[in-house]
This record gives sequence, C-alpha cells and structure tokens, in this order.
Amino acid sequence: MKLAEIAVRLGCELVGDGEVEIERLEPIESAAPGSLSFLANPRYRSHLATTGASAVIVAQSEPAIAIPTLRAADPYFAFARAIDLFYLPPPLPEGIHPSAVIAASARIGADARIGPHCVIGERVVLGPRACLDAHVVLYPEVMVGADFRAQANVTVRERVRIGDRVCLQPGCVIGGDGFGYAPGPDGRIYKITQSGTVVLEDDVEIGANATVDRAAIGETRLGRGVKIDNLVQVAHGCTIGPGSMLAAQVGLSGSTHLGRFVRMGGQVGTAGHLRVGDGATIAARAGLTNDVAAGETIGGFPQQRLEAFRRTMASLPRLPEIFRRLRRLEKRTGVGREDD
Repeated sequence: MKLAEIAVRLGCELVGDGEVEIERLEPIESAAPGSLSFLANPRYRSHLATTGASAVIVAQSEPAIAIPTLRAADPYFAFARAIDLFYLPPPLPEGIHPSAVIAASARIGADARIGPHCVIGERVVLGPRACLDAHVVLYPEVMVGADFRAQANVTVRERVRIGDRVCLQPGCVIGGDGFGYAPGPDGRIYKITQSGTVVLEDDVEIGANATVDRAAIGETRLGRGVKIDNLVQVAHGCTIGPGSMLAAQVGLSGSTHLGRFVRMGGQVGTAGHLRVGDGATIAARAGLTNDVAAGETIGGFPQQRLEAFRRTMASLPRLPEIFRRLRRLEKRTGVGREDD
C-alpha cells in the first residue's frame, strides 16, 4: 500500500514521498525498509536518525527528518488504526461444530459460529453473530448480546448478563463465586451462597485468565467500554464505571466502586468497600486503603498523591547519610535520645 493512501485512510498529513510502498508495520528501533513505524514516546526519539523504516508516524510538532512522515495529532492512536490496514486475522470457526453440546432450550442467534467442544446450557440466549472458540462453556440462563466473542476455554457462569460487542479472551472466568465466608459459632467456616450475578455492558473486553466474581446478592457490574487486562481479579459486588481501564494483576477487593474513566496501573490493589472517583489515576503497584477523590493521581503504599510519593521515593537513597549527619549533630549538641 502506498504511503499516500495510508495518509488518506488515517487522516494524517503526508510530508515527503507519498509513492513509498509500505508492506508492514514494525517497531522504530528494529524496522526495515518497506515498513511503517511510529514515534509516540520521547525516549525513542534518537531512533529517528537510525531507523530503517521507510516512513514514520510522528506528532505534528516533530521537526523534519530525512524519511517521509505522517503527521498526526496522536501518533499512537494513528498507528493503532494503521495496524488494522495490514493485519490479517486468522479464520473464525464456521457454523456449529458437531462436537458442540447445545441445550435444546438454548436460543442461538443468526450467523453464530460455535467451535469444537463448546457447551451451551439450558435457556441460554446467544445473540446474532456470536463467535465461540473451542471449549467455551456458557452455564444455564446466560444472556448474551450481539457480536459476542469468547476465545478458547472461557467460562461464563449461570445467569450472567452480557451486552453487545463484548470480547472475552482465553481462559477468563465470568461469574465465579465471590470469596464469601462467615465463621459459625462452632468455629467452622460457613460458605455464603453467591446468589447474585455479573453484568458486562456493551463493548467490554476482558483479558486472558482474568476473573470477575458474582455478587453474594445484587450484581457485579462492568460499565460500557471497560477494558480489563490479563490476570485481573474483580471481586464480588464491585462496580467499574464506563470507560475505565485496569492493567495486569490489578486486584479489586469486594464492593470496590470505581467511577467513570478510572485508570489503574499494573498490580494495584484495593481494600474492600472503597470508592474511586471519576477520572482518577492509580499508579502501578499502589495499594489503596482509603477512598480516592475524582481526578486525583495516586501512588505508593500507603497511598499518597503521586507527587508526594515520588518525592518520598527520591529521598530514600539519602536517608543513611541524613541519619549519620543527624547522629553527629546530636553528639555535638548533646541533644538526642539518652540511649544514643
């Protein structure tokens, strides 16, 4: 595909030779001739002078370079769209595989694709154009909207409700029992029946081996457009507001409530029954023990505003020298602990 055509299809400004033929997309540091790359992170700027790419997508403000460029307001988003111009997805299952087990009471929408060894339970409603890869299990009374995609080994438990255009990646479990137990008077642990459900609204995507637990009563709900990375745990009774994104290994304890457009970095953990306001950002590996106001940026454990956390971390290497200086000062002045 010629670079000029790519520019038109992406809505980018072309600077340089539009007749350059682009065959593939590659990272800027390892790109070869015939490829298109991009620059979104400043730390890779030095590669502009050495890249083998035939063209690069850059910000509109980027200075001129020797090779042709596509100028975009958001180079990363433009590159993400460019992938779709070249990527050829593998073929989807065709029709319904003879090894699939489908309850007689299930209602299967038009143009469904159901792969080998899938199991669809009683009274399931599966919307049009659903695609189930091998070994997907839908428990009884699951309700699924249009254009559903469940990749291999997905399990959806009973009475879960799923909207349109939802994608579940391999191995994720939706609607497993929440971790609910109560100690009895005799010391034995009593399992609390998890009688609630999970609701996934439209355009939700959940990564591989992630889990979203059903509520004890009521529901666990993921709002429209929520994106969940691999190996994320969403406990029972949580709500995640529309447009929020959770990176790998985030763990939400029970009844955590996230607002709209919340961002959580990898390995963030929360105590239960917390509220995180709209637009808040939680840096990777932070541990939340208290509510977070809308729009705040939080890091560390115990949680702090990110600026304070960074100052604290920057001071840590200096603490041994500061302590030595303090001890010397105490000895000179006679001020300090008696046991010093």
